[in-house]
Amino acid sequence: MTTIVMTGGSSGFGEIALRKLKKLDNTQIFLGAHSKYPKDVETIPLDLSSMESVNSFASEVITRIGIGKIDVLIFNAGLQTQGGTKTPNGIETTFAVNHLSHYLLLRLFMPKLANSARIILTTSGTYDPAEKTIIPPPLHANAKILAYPEFDKNLDKDPVIAGGRAYSSSKLCIMLTVRYLAKSQEAINNKWIVTAYDPGATPGTNLVRNNQNPFIKFLWKFLGSPMVIPLLPKMNSQKSSGETLADLAMGNIEIPDNCVYIALRKWKITYPKLSELAQRNDLMEAMWNDSASLIGLT
Repeated sequence: MTTIVMTGGSSGFGEIALRKLKKLDNTQIFLGAHSKYPKDVETIPLDLSSMESVNSFASEVITRIGIGKIDVLIFNAGLQTQGGTKTPNGIETTFAVNHLSHYLLLRLFMPKLANSARIILTTSGTYDPAEKTIIPPPLHANAKILAYPEFDKNLDKDPVIAGGRAYSSSKLCIMLTVRYLAKSQEAINNKWIVTAYDPGATPGTNLVRNNQNPFIKFLWKFLGSPMVIPLLPKMNSQKSSGETLADLAMGNIEIPDNCVYIALRKWKITYPKLSELAQRNDLMEAMWNDSASLIGLT
C-alpha cells in the first residue's frame, strides 16, 4: 500500500494532480483541505493559517496511518495576498501558510516517512531575482522578521508590494528548507528524495483568493481561461502543471543527482540554477533553526 499525504489538492493544478494520483492502484491518499472537499478522497480538515489546525491534522493523519509509513508527501497549498494580514497566531499570513505551517507538518511527519520517500514542496520562480517576474523578489530570508514584518526596517509601505515580497520570500524559505532537509543525515540515511517544484506561472488557480485587489483576482482568472492560456507562451496551463506534479510524486520524472529544484517552463521540465540567496548555507541553517524556534521545536 502506497500512502500519500497532500495539501493543496482541492482546486487548481493541485486538484488535477490529485485526480491522476487517485487512479493509482493500491494507494491511499490523505488530503488536508480548508473548505472544499473533493469527492472520493479521504479528506481531513486543515487550516494552514492556524497552528492548532496544523497540529490536529498531523495527529489525525498519523493516527489513521497507524503502523504504516508515508511514501509521498506533497505540500502544494499556498496563497498570495496583500501585506499587513496576520493569522490568529499573530504571524504574517503568507509566510505562515506558504512556509511555516508546512515546515511544522514536515517536522511532525518526518518520523513517519518511509525509506525512499518522495517529499515535494511547491515553490515559485518569484524567489529568484534573475527570473525578473512581476512579483518583487526577496530581500532576505530572516524567518523571524518574515513572521513579524512590523520589525522589518525595510518593510515596503505599499501593501501590494509588501504582499508580493512576502510571497516571494516565503518561496525562498521553501527552497532553503528543501536544501536543508536534502542535506540532512536523516534524509541521506533513509534515501529520501526531496524536491522543490516550481510550476511556473499558472494562472486561473485559487492562489490570489485572499487578495483584496479585485483587479488582480479578475486578471488572474482571465489569464487562466482555456481560450487565453495558449496565447501566453511564458505561462503554463493548470493541466501541464498538475500532471507534472503528479508525475514527480509518482517517480515518473528522472531527477539528476544532487538536484533539488525542478521548474516547469513553457510546459517543459527544466533544472534552473539556484539563486544566490538560496545557495547560502548560513541562510539555509538559520532558516531551519529559526522556523523551529517560531513553532516551539528544537
